[in-house]
Amino acid sequence: MVMVTKVPPRPTPARRAPRPLLATGVAAGLAVGSLVVVPGTAQAEDEKSGGTTLTVAVSQSIDSLSPFLAQKLTSTSIHRLAYEYLTNYDPKDARTVPGLATAWTSSPDKLTWTYTIRKDSTWSDGQQATAEDAAWTFNKMMTDPNAATANGSFTANFAAVTAPDPQTLVIRLKKPQATMTALDVPIVPKHVWEKVTDFSKFNNDKIFPIVGNGPFVITDFKVDQYIKLKPNKKFWRGAPQFDELVFKYYKDGDAAVAALQKGEVSFVPNLTPAQAAALKTQKNIKVNDAPGRRFYALATNPGAKAQDGKTFGNGNKALLDPEVRKALFLAVDRTTLVDKVFQGHAVEGEGYIPPRFGSYFWKPETAQKRAYDPAGAEKVLDAAGYRKNAAGKRLGKDGRPLDLRILCHATDPNDKAVGKYLQEWWGKLGIGLKVECLDSVSDPWVKGDYDLAFDGWSVNPDPDYVLSIHTCGTLPATPKDSGATDNFICDKEFDGLYAQQAVEYDTAKRADLVKRMQSRLYDTGYMNIMAYPNALEAYRTDQIKSITTMPEAAGNLWGQDGYWSWWSAVPTDRAADSDGGSSTGVVIGIAAAVVVVVGLGVFLGLRRRSTADDRE
Repeated sequence: MVMVTKVPPRPTPARRAPRPLLATGVAAGLAVGSLVVVPGTAQAEDEKSGGTTLTVAVSQSIDSLSPFLAQKLTSTSIHRLAYEYLTNYDPKDARTVPGLATAWTSSPDKLTWTYTIRKDSTWSDGQQATAEDAAWTFNKMMTDPNAATANGSFTANFAAVTAPDPQTLVIRLKKPQATMTALDVPIVPKHVWEKVTDFSKFNNDKIFPIVGNGPFVITDFKVDQYIKLKPNKKFWRGAPQFDELVFKYYKDGDAAVAALQKGEVSFVPNLTPAQAAALKTQKNIKVNDAPGRRFYALATNPGAKAQDGKTFGNGNKALLDPEVRKALFLAVDRTTLVDKVFQGHAVEGEGYIPPRFGSYFWKPETAQKRAYDPAGAEKVLDAAGYRKNAAGKRLGKDGRPLDLRILCHATDPNDKAVGKYLQEWWGKLGIGLKVECLDSVSDPWVKGDYDLAFDGWSVNPDPDYVLSIHTCGTLPATPKDSGATDNFICDKEFDGLYAQQAVEYDTAKRADLVKRMQSRLYDTGYMNIMAYPNALEAYRTDQIKSITTMPEAAGNLWGQDGYWSWWSAVPTDRAADSDGGSSTGVVIGIAAAVVVVVGLGVFLGLRRRSTADDRE
């Protein structure tokens, strides 16, 4: 069983007495990650001094250590550890709880928000964190487009941000904004960041330790090798209990699983069903299976375009026809995908928000639902004028065979498996499909050089961000730029609903608007949500004594909306005094990696979009 630590309501000593509670599972993150006590030189040095090292194995590269540029899950997860946000999410039920701000109030017209900044938050270099740091962070995002690359949607509606005194932050809005208690923006130290001249190129990866005020301090980093953190002994909630936290890169998922079996790795998420089944028989290894916070989708290229009106890319023009998208939609058997690809460790997808977020979860009515109907798909294409030739090939309006391409993550076994099913199903319609599996799908995606792509995002408790990436305002300014858009969707009706939900403070009314947005996205057929994958994670019970899942009842450890897992982790007695242990078992020959491995070489933080499974 996973033992969870209650989050204390006030600061506690560095060595807290945990109050364990039962948790039934672990939900999915986006990158292969794991907790480990690393054997070898670093671990040996820690053991000599009685310390412990906790390592998180990841297969996703850091896109940037700058909070102003980072969008990938690994990067944003690390930033949650290194910096405080104004507010946080309770690990039990994701309700808003204090972060850097201890309290907040709004004016009657909801246009002015006042936050009380805590007095006991200290930057790791010894200076006190104040309202001026928060005001500077937001103002920089408001005045420098490069500083708004990652989280600009949160400040686009800000009229003015001031700090009348060290403990008071005042944000004045142009119009009401529903996300004012869910501003997922890392607050940075003004005295450090005001020295930065070009926010489009500064990746914050040269000088260590990096000054922050979160539970951990970033102490070292090597591209595609590791990132190391130490506990922030001055953290107001209490210091973490492991003496070092390391994120270590495993490009090969099998290698991460093998490390788990050897005791070199303590925790591995995003297992394949076969791996999970095999690991269940291993000593000191527990497999968890729980509802996830992400969706798995098929994205179509709706015609890549920029805000200046210019189009670009080489997407197939047939996909601009809603009837073609409808036919493809009707020829996807979600039940088969859940049963055969995910082997039951997923829920059939429909709406954009996973079932885990109950108030926002949406399902189409019977009359609206596009269930698996290959015969119906044939009729739709026939009626729309896409006839078959004598060889059974469906012809486009230009008279040429209708052949499509789909971007596939080379390290994702789900993409490859689903791609084979799509080739079979769409082949019966007379439509060809080339599955293009790449180590990095970013380059063709951002250029609009694709027809379809496998897509997936983790959803936060407040869904504003994942909705915003489908608005017209996130399109790139020109074809030479790349905005925050997911896949170039620009629909005026969707935009109108987004604008309404963004200013709606009534929770029920806002939830209704969010559901209407999902309905519109469903009807356009630009996004086909195929499944909501479960979390399949395994961990070593002889290395982790207790750790907080989110939510407590059946939640995830990796990719949380907060820092709870790594901050609360308590090492077992053996983890502190052993050489890592060992566990024999069969190495499973199916890749465990579920996300694209992006080799950086150089950081690509310059307004690059975050591709499938990259964002929180």
